[in-house]
Amino acid sequence: PPGLPPPPPQPVESAFAKKRKTVKLFWKELKQPDSPRKCKFGRGTVWASLDKVTVDTAKLEHLFESKAKELPAAKKGPEGKKSEILVLDPKRSNAINIGMTVLPPIHIIKTAILNFDEFAINKEGIEKILTMTPTEEEKQKIQEAQLHNPDLPLGTAEQFLLTLSSVSGLTARLQLWAFKLNYEALEKEIAEPLFDLKLGMEQLAKNKTFKRILATLLAIGNFLNSSSAKGFELNYLEKVTEVKDTVHRQSLLHHTCNFVVENHPDTSDVYSEIPAITRSAKVDFDQLSENLVQLERKCKASWDNLKVIAKHETKLLLKNKMTEFLKDCTERIIILKVVHRRIINRFHSFLLYLGQPSYSVREMKVTQFCRIISEFALEYRTTRDRVLQQKLKRAAHRERTKTRGKMITETEKFSGAANLPPDSVAPVSVAAEPEHADEDHENMKNLLVTSSNSDNSGVRRSRAGRSLGRVSPSPVVSAKEDSASSQDDPTDEIMDRLVKSVTQNPNERPATPKTRRRSRANRKSLRRTLKSGLTPDLVQALGFSKTNEEL
Repeated sequence: PPGLPPPPPQPVESAFAKKRKTVKLFWKELKQPDSPRKCKFGRGTVWASLDKVTVDTAKLEHLFESKAKELPAAKKGPEGKKSEILVLDPKRSNAINIGMTVLPPIHIIKTAILNFDEFAINKEGIEKILTMTPTEEEKQKIQEAQLHNPDLPLGTAEQFLLTLSSVSGLTARLQLWAFKLNYEALEKEIAEPLFDLKLGMEQLAKNKTFKRILATLLAIGNFLNSSSAKGFELNYLEKVTEVKDTVHRQSLLHHTCNFVVENHPDTSDVYSEIPAITRSAKVDFDQLSENLVQLERKCKASWDNLKVIAKHETKLLLKNKMTEFLKDCTERIIILKVVHRRIINRFHSFLLYLGQPSYSVREMKVTQFCRIISEFALEYRTTRDRVLQQKLKRAAHRERTKTRGKMITETEKFSGAANLPPDSVAPVSVAAEPEHADEDHENMKNLLVTSSNSDNSGVRRSRAGRSLGRVSPSPVVSAKEDSASSQDDPTDEIMDRLVKSVTQNPNERPATPKTRRRSRANRKSLRRTLKSGLTPDLVQALGFSKTNEEL
């Protein structure tokens, strides 16, 4: 029945009768369903299949006794401020408490420092502890306060400093450990820029495009200066973009790049071929030299720290391990110093190879030289891209100019039709040869000139008068013979010519520009003229006299 499940909790509460109040676990209780479901893992939930466990309630009651009411009472009492020993300055104590939030517990810190355990404390943790190491004065104050108040516990910051002070040779251990963890990064910061400088000098010396650019600049400069210089200092590369021509206001670099691209199309953009120079331009080599000196000093200081640790260290394995590490570091630092000296000397000889005067070689900084070359190469790449784009635009414009004013059948794609063999069959639409077309054009031109002359000498006919005459298709020869007798014959011949020109193939018709239509604003209406009456001269000019007589 549904009323049975609720009663079991009552005996459970009576079974766990407690004399003291214990800590509560704030979990969310699961409600068991009335009818458990069956699945592939079993029937019901996992909680239903668990075995019953008997626990020691007295022990749990003692361990998890709740003391929540006692803490406020201790704080409210007049001696609440003396519940723990506070010796440090509030700012110092606050800084230590904040630093402890990123560190493991104090007992783990002490063991990790004694064993140089890198897994317990990382490099940042060691650097943080170095800023919190106790001084002799702080250590003495904490010990005296603990002697005067043996019953009171120490504050969190005071307990942390007292535990650190119990480690023999604390500062020496921390400094040696920090050097061990930082050495790889410090060495990398020095070795990689030196390798990039060496590689960059090789890349620049083998770059053909850079040499062609220098040769082009030298030739242009000798012409402009009317001189015969053998070379120029590479400091001038910074000013190449500032010099401009007086016509188009284009920079000297633009003209140089244009010349190099036209005469040497296989050249590159230089910038993408000297990445090591670009990386070296971002490194301060004066600071690098100082870092190498500091690395050597830290290595010597680590030997002194190892001697201090050896007095208190009982683990020979750890001592031998650190000794081998420092020996290896010393050898690598010596090699690194030799590499640094040789690469700097090679850089000076490279400057002499580039034509730099010997008196200024020592004054030229590595970073400054690399920055000049890198920025010039970047400007050259940008200018080269612009020049190539302009070149493509000009080529496209020339292609468009070739076909401007031509029909599609006259372009290169259709030019193959004009080169057909003579025995091939011509299309039906092609009816006349080019010579015949020219002859017809001349005939039409002469006919139009003749017609215009006859119109100017005689009386101009109106559209109404021309509409009354008959237009008969007559041959060209007969039209020429009868042109003097009939006034409508030239019109017929013109119509004939126009019909033939329309029916010709478009390829054979010469392309003539369109003419503007004449304005009809000044033309008079024939109907208005008829209403107002016609003068005898106008009637005779229109040819209505004969028609009226016949009517």
